[in-house]
Amino acid sequence: MSEGENSKPKKKEKIVGIDLGTSNSACSVLSATGKPEIIPAAEGRTLGGKAFPSYVAFDENGRKIVGEPARRQAVSNPDGTVTAIKRKMGLSYKAKIKVGKEWKEFTPEEISSFILKKIKNDASAYLGEEVKKAVITVPAYFNDAQRTATKNAGEIAGLEVVRMINEPTAACLAYGLDKDTKDKLMKICVLDLGGGTFDITLMEYGEGVVEVISTAGDTQLGGTDMDNTIIEWVCEEFKKKEGIDLKGDSKAMIRIKDGGEKAKIELSTALTTTINLPYLSQKEGNPVHLEMELTRAKLEQLIEPTLRRLDPIMQRAVSDAKLSVNDIDKIILVGGPTRMPSVQERFKKFFGREPEHSVDPMECVAMGAAIQGGIIAGDVEDLLLLDVTPLSLGVETLGGVFTKLIERNTTIPTEKAQIFSTAADNQPAVTINVLQGERAMAQDNITLGMFHLTGIPPAPRGMPQIEVKFSIDADGIVHVTAKDLGTGKETGITVTGSKGLTEDEIQQKVRDAEKFEEEDKKVREKIEAKNQAESMIYQVRKLMEDNKEKIQENEKQEIENAIKSLEEDIKSDDPQRIKLGIENLQKSMYSFSQRIYQTQSQDQVYQQAAEQAQRAASGMGGVPPGGMGGVPPGGMGGTGAGGASYKSKDEKAKDEKKKVVDVDWDEEEE
Repeated sequence: MSEGENSKPKKKEKIVGIDLGTSNSACSVLSATGKPEIIPAAEGRTLGGKAFPSYVAFDENGRKIVGEPARRQAVSNPDGTVTAIKRKMGLSYKAKIKVGKEWKEFTPEEISSFILKKIKNDASAYLGEEVKKAVITVPAYFNDAQRTATKNAGEIAGLEVVRMINEPTAACLAYGLDKDTKDKLMKICVLDLGGGTFDITLMEYGEGVVEVISTAGDTQLGGTDMDNTIIEWVCEEFKKKEGIDLKGDSKAMIRIKDGGEKAKIELSTALTTTINLPYLSQKEGNPVHLEMELTRAKLEQLIEPTLRRLDPIMQRAVSDAKLSVNDIDKIILVGGPTRMPSVQERFKKFFGREPEHSVDPMECVAMGAAIQGGIIAGDVEDLLLLDVTPLSLGVETLGGVFTKLIERNTTIPTEKAQIFSTAADNQPAVTINVLQGERAMAQDNITLGMFHLTGIPPAPRGMPQIEVKFSIDADGIVHVTAKDLGTGKETGITVTGSKGLTEDEIQQKVRDAEKFEEEDKKVREKIEAKNQAESMIYQVRKLMEDNKEKIQENEKQEIENAIKSLEEDIKSDDPQRIKLGIENLQKSMYSFSQRIYQTQSQDQVYQQAAEQAQRAASGMGGVPPGGMGGVPPGGMGGTGAGGASYKSKDEKAKDEKKKVVDVDWDEEEE
């Protein structure tokens, strides 16, 4: 190679930003000036300035059609056309589409990959080089399964998905790139109302750092709901006038959907419009035309129930951020429906200020994704993106308690590990139940996945050390591992099977956590008292067995009586009575313990006292009546009522000035 070739700088690979939307998608890339620019579809701009309509179709010959061409033929080919597939991402769903003369099934990932492939090809043609890498945006409230499905769709399309970021975060990047915030921090509210989802994100931006403060949203709320309301109204009015029910006519319904969406867009700037659909149906062999006037006032009346669903979500985000609406400096709008005057007015009424209009709501998400691509490629060096996880993550512990490892609104990427141990002698396996939610008890939260760590060498309870680690990567995808620190054996899962929750369900769980906080506290207190008592009984009996030659008969009788009394206390379900029983057992142990310690060396005294304090105080112990299921040879363990069982507490050891984590796992014997 010549010197000239050696000195020639290597051309950087482009990383495009893609807004994969419910109704429409968009693509952007950083230009030579460092500013994001929108990449047009091969067909050019469409209705309402949209770039890539999120439509996929197959014609009568089985040829695949994507984007605007697919949208245009949807009326004549409803059975071969699918749209709004984003709402099915992460679910066990298959779309049935007519391909030529046959019906075939496609997963949401496959359908989305067709859209992404179209974007990839058009972007490559526009840029004059093959696009291989992309940053793809997702709604802030997409769960792990939905995010994983989105990433898989990109990979199926031949794209390396270098990062996934939340749509509101991307919008904030697009807005803030040219803003001078070196001397102050700005609190920005991003209101993202798209075709299928609504997200509100409160962010702090300044000194090159974008940090998410709180998020809230609904993955089943958007412009499509407004369109469906218009469709319902048109069908009812047409039936009143013509006596024809159009709901069974798929071609007519797609024409009404198209006409209703067009009317909705026109009413953002006009006070009245006409939905004109000639030859929509037939009656007695004659064609029937549809012509209806739709005013802005009527439209606002129709969509009012949908708009009312926005208010509690906005209130939740502000409350979670511990802010008032007066603390917010800027309001950014994202998504086509935010162009509607009634939507803007609702936002203005809630926040008491006008939203910003300098950012194109249809383009800013893709532009922000392009900026994130620039950050990854090293083209943008003065921005740092800090995103958050919107729901708490943790595991089920002994007695059905939900132990949180990663709290809600924790900045991601993040990682948290905790040491656990066995609760039964010679226990061969443990089961990890991974949960998401805000309630204190595991049964009131959502199970994301479950896995097993087997092959634990025989050992007394409390001896094995099992490290459970939670990590959330920059894409918001959850990874959980369990490792036996003694053997180095490790297993784990990447959570991909979580249930798609609507914001209504999510917010209901948050409200339940607040409503039942006192009740959950009492239940948890009762369970922990029982666990502590049973653990102490186990440890005392073990100590007596190990030192049986040193115990006097009267001491043995006193301790046995205290144990029997405590066992009766456990049956009472009264935590205060159980605690008194624990104190009574401790008192009965006093003289016996003193004599044992006096006969041992100082080192032995320290070691045994520290161990006793850790285990008795943190409640390590035996299997309660009706305890958790074991793992039989060659099979998975049953889990009783509470699922996988282990217990975690932080208590101060009497002879150690530090916190210790001591966890019980228990499994039923074969």
